[in-house]
Amino acid sequence: MSRQSEQIVRRLRALGDPQRAVLLQRFFKTGKGEYGEGDQFLGIPVPVLRQCVRQFRDTGLDDTLSLLKSPLHEARLLALLMLVARYSSGTNAEKKAVYGAYLRHTKYINNWDLVDCSALYIVGAHLFDRDRKPLYRLVRSRDLWERRISVLSTFYFIKEGDFSDALALAGILLHDREDLIHKAVGWMLREVGKRNPTAEKEFLSKHGRDMPRTMLRYAIEIFPERERQAYLRA
Repeated sequence: MSRQSEQIVRRLRALGDPQRAVLLQRFFKTGKGEYGEGDQFLGIPVPVLRQCVRQFRDTGLDDTLSLLKSPLHEARLLALLMLVARYSSGTNAEKKAVYGAYLRHTKYINNWDLVDCSALYIVGAHLFDRDRKPLYRLVRSRDLWERRISVLSTFYFIKEGDFSDALALAGILLHDREDLIHKAVGWMLREVGKRNPTAEKEFLSKHGRDMPRTMLRYAIEIFPERERQAYLRA
């Protein structure tokens, strides 16, 4: 770990709350055999971490990536928030560097909140007007978090009114074994439906019967009760 990243970690440790850390370790499933097994928490609220982004805004890319390799969850989360900030304000060359670094370090983006706070703002934003083949590589990865990155990246496209890749990836992941993928796909289908109900319902008419129950529940969460129950019965 670089000297700058070590200084940031010392600051984070000073902000930690041991009691909150215990609760977070349970919430993020850090027990043996769970998806966050072995992850370490300091107990720092996300708004406090966002304040730290401003405090450390001059941190270089290499030091930020060094922080991303920390075993501490909040250090990795802070690093990702810093990468998002760097991408959003960067030149084209800086954006390309952040995007490339993000995909080279996915092994450290290893919990759902880490994916959800960053994928659409970096991967989604970068690929919006580019070749989207990287998403189709990620979606077929054996790694749960890379698959979730692929799905959450499409949220950027959805917000821009482009639903094609979100629906295509949803079709690929219909039979994924992981509940966290079912939730992510259902969430994106719901977001498509908020903007284009016809597009979501066409997808559900083709795949609703084959869909994992959790995925379907997330997808139809804001449907009128009678319609929602009809999908669940089907």
